[in-house]
Order: sequence, then structure tokens, then C-alpha cells
Amino acid sequence: MKKALFLFLIGAAAGAFGYYYVQEKRTATPATAEAKPLEKSAQPAPTLTERARDEAKAVKNSVANKLTEWHLTPDEIGSELSRTGQVVRTKAQATGETIATATTNARIVTVIKAKYALDQELSARAIEVDCESGQVTLRGNVANTALVAKAVGVALDTDGVSHVTAKLTVAPEKG
Repeated sequence: MKKALFLFLIGAAAGAFGYYYVQEKRTATPATAEAKPLEKSAQPAPTLTERARDEAKAVKNSVANKLTEWHLTPDEIGSELSRTGQVVRTKAQATGETIATATTNARIVTVIKAKYALDQELSARAIEVDCESGQVTLRGNVANTALVAKAVGVALDTDGVSHVTAKLTVAPEKG
């Protein structure tokens, strides 16, 4: 429990620092902007909500494309689960990369858990995420094979992840 709390605090601190850094970069005025008068654009700047919605759509489309590319369709997942009891995928370009540090492993776990928490279909509490040197293992329960594919795809779509093993159990929710 202490380890999980420690990892969460590291992730929160890293997230806060990243947010602060991005905000500082956004509010800094470049020297060239001071020399030129500001021109009014025809369209107002998008709100934070609109930008977040657009980014969420882009991520959703990206993940959907990668699910097909990584052979994570419900049929393929169901077949593999029935044959082996687990789902294993590896990113080819990640082979040969340097071994991740403990901080990187904690960041990877934090990012994946945050992605699961933001997804309406996946439960960050129902899926346990472990990471060792960029190799992620998922354990827990999901409602169907499509969610196994989605969980693997979200994990594979995280920077620093080179390999994902899903030991997830398909257990439909009790209504």
C-alpha cells in the first residue's frame, strides 16, 4: 500500500510539474510577438473544453486505428484468450531500447491508470497495472473481450511501453 501511495505521489508531482511547465511556456511572450501588433483572428480561440474535446476525439481515433494495427479486435482477443488464457503484444520499434528506470516504470503505471480512469468503459480500480522495464502486465476483470483489446491498446499507446501482457478475465457485469 505504501508503494502504491508513493508511486501515486510521484505521478501527481510529475503531473503538477508538467502542467506548471506548459502553463509557463504558454504565458511567456516571445520577443517577436512584442515587435508586431496583435492581429485579430476571424475565429475566437477555442475554449479549454473544446480543446479537450478535440484532443479526446483525436486520441479515440488514434487508439481505434492502433487496435486494428495491433490485432486487438474482439475476435482476435477472444481467440487468443481461449487458446492461451492471456494476450501478449510487443511494439516492434521498441525492441532494443534502453531499460527503463523505476521512475519511468512508475510514470508508465500512473499514465495508464489515468487513461483508464478517464475512459468511461474501463475501470482503473478493476485493472491492476504493473510495469518492469517498459513491459506492462494487466490483471483484473473487464466486461467483454472488446474491453481487453481497448485496455491493451491504451497501454501500448503509452510512451515507454514496449510490451503488454493482459491477464484479464472477461466477467460480464452483474445487473
